[in-house]
Amino acid sequence: MLIKKPEGLLFDNPEVLMALHELTESDLALIRKFGQTILPKLNEYVTHFYGWLRSTPAFEQYFSDPHRLAHVQEQQLIYWRSFFNAQINAQYIQERVLVGEVHAKVGLSLPTYFAGMNMSMLIFTKRMYDGSLYSDEYSALVTAFTKLLHMDTTIVVDTYARINNKRFAEQSEVLLAMSTPVTMIWQDVLMLPIVGLIDSKRAQDIMTSVLCKIAEQRAKVLIMDISGVAIVDTAVANHFIKITKATKLMGCESLVSGVSPSIAKTMVQLGINVGEVKTCATLRDALESAFKTVGLNIQRYSHLDGRG
Repeated sequence: MLIKKPEGLLFDNPEVLMALHELTESDLALIRKFGQTILPKLNEYVTHFYGWLRSTPAFEQYFSDPHRLAHVQEQQLIYWRSFFNAQINAQYIQERVLVGEVHAKVGLSLPTYFAGMNMSMLIFTKRMYDGSLYSDEYSALVTAFTKLLHMDTTIVVDTYARINNKRFAEQSEVLLAMSTPVTMIWQDVLMLPIVGLIDSKRAQDIMTSVLCKIAEQRAKVLIMDISGVAIVDTAVANHFIKITKATKLMGCESLVSGVSPSIAKTMVQLGINVGEVKTCATLRDALESAFKTVGLNIQRYSHLDGRG
């Protein structure tokens, strides 16, 4: 069986994971001993567990389909057999990683997962316990069971979080690409409408998109319309100055349009030196300036003069 190595230092060594949760060989031996009485009646666990699960909102959302339910129950039995065999090795860890991957894929919420693991512990150590252990031994078993359960939960939750974080990062990259649509509106003239907040990461993405588009289209003028920017402070103004200087090095003039009275006032109050940044109050003014820069004549026609 090919074992995929999980990411993360904690998953590289089962002994490190065990030490982190203070899980000892004595604990594992107790779990195996308890498993000898539990494993033959795992179907009883399924009855108890799904009796509880059917009363939760998660059942209708995730487990109402009979085929999916049968598959999930089969995977649970495999999971608990592995748990009570308590052989902590690379395969054991990988099985828990797969649980996290599946939960992230189907979107099962972590609160539901935590509740399910808590209920499972109660079922095994309370409802299904036959009283065959001495009091001290039973107390040690519950502690050992809790340690191993927490270790499993650590692996599952870490995997779940890594997958979702990667997914969110990929979605953010897509959104950033969509939020920096550099468009050629006329020969040699590019326009970029900017909406929302500008931070260092987004400013860098804007600069990269702009410079690539300038090189691709050999543009002479770039219009950045900031009428949709929520806040313009010193940091944002500095980002625009840097973008302007970078485009100038490529032989492209930058115009910033959409500078509202409130933005202008804020920039003056903050003492922001816009340097060589050329600004326009409206997009119309910026377009007229851009067309003149590339040698286009702007003529206004009125329907009253008989020519339009």
